[in-house]
Amino acid sequence: MMRSFSVAALVVGAVIATPVPQGFDWDAIADLAPVPSASIPIVNAAAQQTTVSFAATAAASSVSSAVLAQPTDTSLRMVKRVDNSACAVQPSSQDTASAFSSNQDFAADANNAVTPVGYTLAYSNKAGSSEGVYGYMGYSLLDVYDTATCAARCDSVHGCSSFNIYLERDPSQDPTSTCSDPASTTVIKCVYYGGPVTATSATNVGQWRNDFHVVIAGSNGYVNNSISTPAGYTGPVALGNAAINAPLDCAGHDTYMGVKIFTSGPFDASLCAAACSSQSVYNLAHPPQNGVAQTCQFFNTYVLYNGTQSVGQYCSLYNESWPASFATNVGQYRSADHFTVGYSYTFSNTTGGADVPAGCTNPAHP
Repeated sequence: MMRSFSVAALVVGAVIATPVPQGFDWDAIADLAPVPSASIPIVNAAAQQTTVSFAATAAASSVSSAVLAQPTDTSLRMVKRVDNSACAVQPSSQDTASAFSSNQDFAADANNAVTPVGYTLAYSNKAGSSEGVYGYMGYSLLDVYDTATCAARCDSVHGCSSFNIYLERDPSQDPTSTCSDPASTTVIKCVYYGGPVTATSATNVGQWRNDFHVVIAGSNGYVNNSISTPAGYTGPVALGNAAINAPLDCAGHDTYMGVKIFTSGPFDASLCAAACSSQSVYNLAHPPQNGVAQTCQFFNTYVLYNGTQSVGQYCSLYNESWPASFATNVGQYRSADHFTVGYSYTFSNTTGGADVPAGCTNPAHP
């Protein structure tokens, strides 16, 4: 699936430029389409389990073409109870949402689950599943609560970088006006994401389906520890929940070249690399009348959040590399909205030197 993206205005080709604030680009963010919401069915889930495919090479190629064509484009972007006599199976007096939520066996499944090799536990035994996570990639059902199987399935989905495993109280048949509160069935779900699940994302505590109460128990989230390095780049350098906020270089030049933001598909550093490299190609083919064209030598990519909701994959481009000591942007407020950073990494270009003026020493290259 091709992902949409938004491109903020870039400093194209200029060596000496008015410093551009590296705070979040609000104009670019305002132009974004919302991150697609996950659609995980409650009834007949077994017949509808699915995964989302992602072709990384084709997606990166699309990014390159778009940047070369338009490098400054910003558009790349409960009810009254009724008669239940028609129910085929009547729920027992113990078949309640509260009994499900307080089931100690479910809690034990979650608390005693083994963290799969190569993953980090993000949260454990929550009463809610993750929502608003970047890059929903589908789900499948499990016969038993097994984190190793869930991880193996995530690994088999190209682009999957985290998963959420949980038990869900589902209706045994679709609650209708003639059977508004059927007997329940317990479903174990394994949900895949292209971005990281977080403890703050486990906010989906269920829903009412007519008189039937869907609830969640034993919800655990895991994030893959590895991230791929694009060809022609070194890294990654993990910055956690902070983004680069680079100063001017020692000659007083701004090294920041602008931003790309992706809002669908999995988190993928190769898309930022494609944008970075293609920006260099464009700038070299369209040099300024007075000066030397900037080339992109470094990028910082991360998931941008508005509260607990992911906004997209953010890619900040630079013409010089900067060390982790300059990762000082940990979030900003926009009116009442609090925008923060997560899953932040940097990568440096290995195909050409940084545009450092003669005689100038950058703190990143002492």
